[in-house]
Formats: sequence, C-alpha cells, structure tokens
Amino acid sequence: MTEMFPTVRMRRLRGLKLIQETRLSIDDLILPLFIDENIEVRKPISSMPGQYRFSIESVVNEVLEARSLGIKSVLLFGIPIKKDEIGSEAFNKEGVIQRAVRAIKEEVEDVIIIADLCLCEYTSHGHCGLIENEKVLNDPTLDVLGRIAVSQAEAGADIVAPSGMMDGMVKAIREALDNEGFIDTAIMSYAAKYNSALYGPFRDAADSGYNFGDRSGYQMDFSNAREALREVELDIQEGADIVMVKPAIFYLDIISRVRASFNVPLAAYSVSGEFSMITAASENGYLNREEVIMEGLTAIKRAGADLIITYFAKEVAQFLK
Repeated sequence: MTEMFPTVRMRRLRGLKLIQETRLSIDDLILPLFIDENIEVRKPISSMPGQYRFSIESVVNEVLEARSLGIKSVLLFGIPIKKDEIGSEAFNKEGVIQRAVRAIKEEVEDVIIIADLCLCEYTSHGHCGLIENEKVLNDPTLDVLGRIAVSQAEAGADIVAPSGMMDGMVKAIREALDNEGFIDTAIMSYAAKYNSALYGPFRDAADSGYNFGDRSGYQMDFSNAREALREVELDIQEGADIVMVKPAIFYLDIISRVRASFNVPLAAYSVSGEFSMITAASENGYLNREEVIMEGLTAIKRAGADLIITYFAKEVAQFLK
C-alpha cells in the first residue's frame, strides 16, 4: 500500500534542483536565421520584434555571436534577389543560401548548419511546389527538391531540412544526395508540419506568402493526430535522420505521441506566432518574459523533443549560462 500523509510529504523536495526531471540545455537549441540577398545590412522584422533579416555578410557576425553564447546549430532561410515559377534560385550554386553557408563555414568554427529546403521563398507564386493551373504538383516537385539538396550539400550544409510536405520528398532527397556522394549529409524532415495560423510572422520575415489558395492541400489539418504518426513513420522509412513537429507549444500532444512511438531524434519548431505572442504579452507587461520563455521551451523538452528550434535561442543561452 502506498504511504500517505504525514509520512509522505511531497513538499520536502520541492525547489531542490537535485530532482528536476527535465533540463533544458544550450545544446538543445537551434537558432533560425533569415538571409536576404536584397539588403546590405540587417533589417528589423516588424512582426517579430528583436528579429532581423540579415545580409550574407552580417549573418556571419550573427552566427559568431550565437556561437560565443554556446549555440552550436543554426537553421538558415533564404530570400533571393529574384523569384520565378520553379524557384530556380533555390538550387543556384551562387544562390543566397549557398553563398551564406560557404561564408559561415569559412569564418565560424564548430557550427552545424541546417539549410531549410523548400520552394516557397523562391517561387513567384509562393507555394512549396511546382504548379499547374493553380494546383501544386507533388511528383514533379521531387526532382527539384533533390537538386536543391545537392546544391546545399555542395556548399557545405551539414543537414538539409525539407519543409514542403511533399509526399516522397525524403526518399527523393536521400537518393539525390547519395547519388552525388553526399552520404553523410543528414536529413531533418518537417515530418508533421501543420497548416497553422501561427506562421503569419514567418511569412513576413521570409517573404513567403502565396498568391492564390492556401497550403491545406499539403500541410496537415490541425485536427489530426494519428495522421502525424503516419507521416513520421513514412519519413523514417524513406531515410529521415531527424524528424520534426511544427508548431511546438500548441502541439505538445503530437510531440509526446511521436516520442512514444519512434526512437529517432525529434525536433520541435517553436514558430514565429509563438514568438510574437510571447513577445507582445511581455512587452505589454502581461507576462514575465524570461519565466514564460523558459516554461514554454521546457514544456517542449518535457513532451519529448530532443532539439528545439526557437527564435529565443540567444536569450535562452544567456539565461542558462
């Protein structure tokens, strides 16, 4: 029989870090960065106070600063100088991400570079795949994604991160990388990416809004949980080294289910809307910024995420020092 009060007093150990079950570490953090080929100095993002678009030159200094705080991983998003129907700048060897990866690798030691792999920032229509008659085409898009992956790996990216939710994308990318000899380039798949209202500030930051329709035809319905497990399982079978759930704080149940079902590294993306809500509330004095940030990210870790992509990464690194 379980002992009860007064023998058992749960308060005895409260406040003692000795029994803390979940610990957030700087090593858990991935810092997302926006690199804009159209600017020469960093430019504030109005919908994400404290966040910036960086030029290729200025992003190197940002990564150096992040590395000095102990952050070892960055996730890069590119904003090209020109866009077209097929997003050709995404696989241009002299494209914005390719040049940025080379510049960072030349100047920053011991940093893991993750290159977001999608077409939405590069296409004139803003969708994540090739289109025909305002329909996003799945299979023809796969060849393009493979080309992008190879160009990013050639530039020096350690990990490519396909985020477009095309069926078969991980298989196509793994085959393309292996065929070109990039067998050690890892894939972090946005395996369970929901069609969320929380992406608005990101679309402002990455200039990735769409010209027609929406993304419900390829991103997941936020009502569905079992479907996420199918998506993750398929990506693992196709060769994903790391899987991701996006968004994070609103989707802790999905993170927990994926962790319980699969023994692979799991990332969670605390998205722009989560960042902007916390920022707005703290700036208005409604919430204590540091306390809410730490509680939110610890919840993500507690749910089962190994890695957390967060715009708060630099602040958290300073909190944890």
